[in-house]
Formats: sequence, structure tokens, C-alpha cells
Amino acid sequence: MHGNKIAIVLRDDLKSWQKLNVTAFLASAIAIEFPELHGRHLITASGNTYLPFLKQPMLIYKAVDGEQIKRAFNRAKERELQIGIYSEPLFSTMTEEDNLKETANHTDDEQDLVGIIVYGENKKVNKALDGLKFHD
Repeated sequence: MHGNKIAIVLRDDLKSWQKLNVTAFLASAIAIEFPELHGRHLITASGNTYLPFLKQPMLIYKAVDGEQIKRAFNRAKERELQIGIYSEPLFSTMTEEDNLKETANHTDDEQDLVGIIVYGENKKVNKALDGLKFHD
């Protein structure tokens, strides 16, 4: 796990609620797929236990347009990084089944990506996201 990075790329023209929604869904993908990233429960001085975080921070980047996010996506695939995707049509779906169908209807090149999450070796993630700026 040491030497790895989690990064989320969001298309900058999304509405605030969409950016937050996409970030939450993409972060959950990493949490589900990599249990070794799970931290321990938080326990307050009151003795109450709260849900754990992931052990690693997530860096959030912005893509100024669809081409920039597609470039990062393709570069991440070339470097064999772990990738999660969120496409524009998923804002209109209501169920997991709808999400699966909508995603399956399009090739990788046809996905209208609004967000991706990338996980893997620091250097490979950095190369995949080269040129992107942190989200502000």
C-alpha cells in the first residue's frame, strides 16, 4: 500500500451537487474494492464509536472539459491503474440496475465521463494525471 495514491478527477463544469455526488460514489468504489485501505473505527473520549475512513487521503483534480478527463482516463488505462468511472447519464438513473445497463450500452470511448477515480503506484498516477490541476 505504501507508495500508492488515490486521485479523483472531476469535470469542472459540473454543478456543485454533482461534483459532491460523483466524488462520494467514486470514493465508495475504492472503499469497496480495496478493504486493505480501510482504517479503524474512530472512538471519542465519550466512548462512542464512529465509522472509519480510508487510510489514504484522496487528491481531487479538475478537468476543464471532457477531452481532458478522457485523456486522463486513457493514460490511466495505459498504465494499468485501477479505475472507477462516472458518466453523465448516471445523473438520470435511479437504481444500480439502471447504472449497469447505461454503462454497458457504451464502449470506453463512448462514455461521457464526468468523473474518474484512479488508484495505484504514485508515479503511475502522477503520469496519468499529468497536466491536471488540483480542484479549487
